[in-house]
Amino acid sequence: MGVGRGVLQPVMAGVVTAVVGFASTFAVVLAGLRAVGADSRQAASGLLAVCVAAGATAIVLGLRHRIPISIAWSTPGAALLAATGAVDGGFAAAVGAFAVTGALIVAAGLFPALGRAIAAIPRPIAAAMLAGVLLDLCIAPVRALVDVPLLAAPVVGVWLVLNRFARAWAVPAALAVAVLVIVLDSPAALRGAAVAPEVVLTAPMFTWQALVSLAVPLFLVTMASQNVPGMAVLQGYGYTPPLRGVLLGTGAATALAAPFGSHAVNLAAITAALAAGPDAHPDPRRRWIASVTAGVGMITLGLGASAATAFVLNAPPLLIEAVAGLALLGALGAAIASATAEARGREAAVVTFVVTASGVALLGVGAAFWGLLAGGLMMLLRPRSETPPPSPRTSADRPPTESDPTPAAPSAVPS
Repeated sequence: MGVGRGVLQPVMAGVVTAVVGFASTFAVVLAGLRAVGADSRQAASGLLAVCVAAGATAIVLGLRHRIPISIAWSTPGAALLAATGAVDGGFAAAVGAFAVTGALIVAAGLFPALGRAIAAIPRPIAAAMLAGVLLDLCIAPVRALVDVPLLAAPVVGVWLVLNRFARAWAVPAALAVAVLVIVLDSPAALRGAAVAPEVVLTAPMFTWQALVSLAVPLFLVTMASQNVPGMAVLQGYGYTPPLRGVLLGTGAATALAAPFGSHAVNLAAITAALAAGPDAHPDPRRRWIASVTAGVGMITLGLGASAATAFVLNAPPLLIEAVAGLALLGALGAAIASATAEARGREAAVVTFVVTASGVALLGVGAAFWGLLAGGLMMLLRPRSETPPPSPRTSADRPPTESDPTPAAPSAVPS
């Protein structure tokens, strides 16, 4: 194989990684930012900032370690924002929570005890909290098929077909069809999308409500649903990623990008296989080129964040939510499987799921926190003498593979 061809293959893999990662879930990011109080300019700035933060971190880590370390935004974290909604203090308080999340990720890299504390959270409870967060968005396709059937049916139909034959492209293709039907239904949406990149600085505000409702749950879902499975994907392909360096890098990037509206960046879990697998290059020592290229691609795609945001805001909200829900169905399935795999924690997991999915807010604190608390209490109240037989091995107990819709989180943080 010539030198040019040897470089082209991982470069193309990196381009695919960036396009799939961006197109699959950018609507989730925008929905989350808008839910916590961002206006259209702030949401566009946040999408641009999270793309730049993820891309720059991937470039630095890939060049330094020569490992295909793919970095992405926290998709479960964005879904958490959408489920939590506005907090006292508005978007400024949410930005403060984003910055605290970054600081917590850095602390997890600096202090192994914090990583062990995250690992001590029972897997069923952590997975159930994530499932409860994802549920509302994941039922949006059903609502869309009932309320706007002529717009939603082509989107869901394309997703169903490609999910069978080309799963990696199912959501991007569904998004492309959604764009087409929106333009045909409302041409004004396309005209409104022609805007230049814009950066908006929001001074962070730190409130206890945002800390408890947003920062802590965002940190937990980012660690448990992104960083941990992302490590597992890389280890599954024979790499030994530097966990401390990854956490320090992604945590610092999260904190630095927060004032511009970025919520969180972390190890990629789903798209990591696109850059780390053999399709990126037969030689594992050259696959880092794919992750670095993906980083460049994310920054490039981020420059179109304002146009993407303007288009989304001029589109039927339910249809955009439906696309976001399709993107998260795999994650919901994996979370439910992990939450209910072990008989010992199943009841506590169900309680966590129900409370989180309810969307209730008590004392100004969102449902994700109360779900975690309720599930933990149920786990503590369970009689210690009860030792049910071990559950059968499920997909949540094995390392994730490229064909999985989303990798399942291991029960402990790698060290």
